[in-house]
Amino acid sequence: MRTGSPRETARLAGGLLTLMAMTSLPLVAQAQAQTRPDATTLAASLQQRYDRVRDFSADFEHVYEGCALRMQATERGTVLIKKPGQMRWQYDAPEDKLFVSDGRTIYAHFPADSQVTVSAMPQADEASAAVLLLTGKGDLVRDFRAAYADLPDLAPESYALRLEPRSSAPEYEALTLVVDRDGLALQQLISNDRQGGTSTFRFSNLRENIGIADSRFAFTIPADVEVIRHDDVPN
Repeated sequence: MRTGSPRETARLAGGLLTLMAMTSLPLVAQAQAQTRPDATTLAASLQQRYDRVRDFSADFEHVYEGCALRMQATERGTVLIKKPGQMRWQYDAPEDKLFVSDGRTIYAHFPADSQVTVSAMPQADEASAAVLLLTGKGDLVRDFRAAYADLPDLAPESYALRLEPRSSAPEYEALTLVVDRDGLALQQLISNDRQGGTSTFRFSNLRENIGIADSRFAFTIPADVEVIRHDDVPN
């Protein structure tokens, strides 16, 4: 049984906001010429395309590499996103777990532990740039400093754009988008936390503006689980 220790609570809250950062970024932008645009122009193109995305779904692979414990974990699942602020991250392997938000409340369900955690979505005046992007009130150019990232395994047909928040973001240090050069389709999203850990999400089977029903973001707490409520989610 999970105990909800302060360290685990902080990690869960930070992880949820990192997930929100992931959901706040565009999947596809208009085709660009092979000549590399400057980083700010590329960020603006991504933001413009994201503004036209109402919802999307994708399969994902999530690889987390911790610095302190030298650990690595790989998980897989599916994600559904719908503006403003609705998300459903279903992890299928190696462990079944679910993160879902209806735009007001975030639920994390761990069936193996018979546990559900409940957290309030941060309000606009409390939210980080990542959360503002999710709710449609943020901007990649206004809220981030953009620069090209030098990744050792970057494919020749891809761009890697590093985004550093202009204001302090306690849950992460920087985000890196890896996108296809031809259509700017999102291939990977990498987040670096302030403890030296790295989360890499690799996306496939992207589908956008497919009319996802609000019911997919509803969650009913099972009767036979432990419920842990967090009213002080970090910004």
